Amino acid sequence: MTQRRPFFITFLAPAVLTAVILVAAMFEVLQYSVRAFIPGALDVGGFTLDNFTRINRPIYWWVMLDTFYISFLTAIFSLLLSYPVAFALVRARRDWVRSLLVSLSITPLFTGEIVRTFSWMLMLGSDGFINSMLRKLSLIDMPLQIMYTRFGVVVALVQFSMPVMIILLATAISHVDRDCEKAAANLGASPGAVFWHVTLPLTLPGILSGIVVVFAWTMSAFSTPQLIGGGKVLMIANLAYLQGFSVLNLPFAATLSLIALVSALGSLVLMKSATSRIEKRLAIA
Repeated sequence: MTQRRPFFITFLAPAVLTAVILVAAMFEVLQYSVRAFIPGALDVGGFTLDNFTRINRPIYWWVMLDTFYISFLTAIFSLLLSYPVAFALVRARRDWVRSLLVSLSITPLFTGEIVRTFSWMLMLGSDGFINSMLRKLSLIDMPLQIMYTRFGVVVALVQFSMPVMIILLATAISHVDRDCEKAAANLGASPGAVFWHVTLPLTLPGILSGIVVVFAWTMSAFSTPQLIGGGKVLMIANLAYLQGFSVLNLPFAATLSLIALVSALGSLVLMKSATSRIEKRLAIA
């Protein structure tokens, strides 16, 4: 009589296979990052650390700082715009309101990134919707320069990131014990004080999770800064693309990719540490 395999092995196999492929790909990137660049050839040379020392040049530092800056702004503005939506989504009393908010929040995820980016190009261009409306209202004489700026890139990235942020915040808000809010209100706290001193602190783990997820996600953004930035706004992914496919410097492109990966993983580690501390403080309180 043959022994049947546990069902969880069958379900675990795809995840293990995916993890093995991912680790193999990361190892390939790692070994490329410590190989010498041979100009004009796709082959790479021997072992070297020149790719990491090359990062010390100011132009690359500015690209990395821009990447961190844009990712941070995207995470913060996504949080500020998504929190009210997530709060209304969880606390709405009418089913149709919740259904409408869910549909509006999740629908952008079903459209491709390129499609959404081109839509924003039509919105933000010199002859786009925003400038056309401002001209018709006689608010401006000359079109505003929104395309090919950090502001335009951040605007588009915030819209892309909001669905994920809303989902994470809605999960955190739904786990808030309403009895704590009722107790604070019964003790004379105003609605604003209840939200500021009770609701908001209890959702801090979700807030941190949303910030870090959006930050790490934005770190790898490519098509949005490539199209809306128009080559004037470079992030790490765009620089890695230029080095790998324009200059054919695959070792340095691998080094940039490795730096982006380490930064994203580092932010996840910091999130876990910060979330654990906040949860301990809330448990003590």
